[in-house]
Amino acid sequence: MAEVILTAAVVIIFICLLSAVWDGRRFVTVSYEIRSEKITQPCRMVLLSDLHNMSFGRENKKLRGRIKELSPDAVLVAGDMLTAAKGQDYNRALGLMRGLAADYKVYYGMGNHEQRLKLSPNEYPGVYEGYLAGLKAAGIEPLINERTYLPEWNIEIFGAMIDRCYFRHLYKEPMENGYLYRLLGEPKENTFRLLIAHNPDYFEKYADWGADLVVSGHVHGGIMRLPFFGGVLSPSLTLFPKFDGGRFSCGKSTMILSRGLGSHTIPLRIFNPGELVVIQLVPDRQPH
Repeated sequence: MAEVILTAAVVIIFICLLSAVWDGRRFVTVSYEIRSEKITQPCRMVLLSDLHNMSFGRENKKLRGRIKELSPDAVLVAGDMLTAAKGQDYNRALGLMRGLAADYKVYYGMGNHEQRLKLSPNEYPGVYEGYLAGLKAAGIEPLINERTYLPEWNIEIFGAMIDRCYFRHLYKEPMENGYLYRLLGEPKENTFRLLIAHNPDYFEKYADWGADLVVSGHVHGGIMRLPFFGGVLSPSLTLFPKFDGGRFSCGKSTMILSRGLGSHTIPLRIFNPGELVVIQLVPDRQPH
């Protein structure tokens, strides 16, 4: 019996290792449709998150090629395109952003890694400033607690960079009432409100604030995915997190949570390939 158990364990470990090698080098494309009477005409957006300096082919040729095939109207970025770690640079992330900005309008929301670079200039001298300058030179103005309006589709895009205290390990800091209103202002009632918010754990708060659609990342799909259980571990070290990837609803709000493209710290993706997300925004003319 012991030999059977040991053999089964070895086989499972071997399969997991094969998946880690395979899934760590590829991405899949997933699509979602969002309908709203506020949207004036169809719009296709692609969502990128948590690249962490990963490159799919030389200069991210495979990723850029797939985005070109999808022919989006715009690109949404939900943060962590680079990694805040000593010895890391931002060349891969910035190279991808430059290439995309040459062909599409890019709406960039910050993640906790970009935020860490900003808050720790002595630890990462010149990295945040250089990356931000590179983005702006490419025509990308990151939405750092700001908004922009897309009149062609009646979509208002917000980018939230919430405080570092909301990214703690092992503990979810309660978000005080009114915090998002102070951060982002009052949302307009007659526009479709799209919020780029890297951390999905506060989806209910985003919904209460008034987001019609939230796009997030951060969780990396839970690092490893298991049938029936989903993602195993979140960056906050929560086992089997509630929000691990996919589509979620809260009242009238929807959240599309990308499983991300790369990894860091725990450099594994098991049964969990990277994700390129396509969001079809469609006018809803059906009577309610």
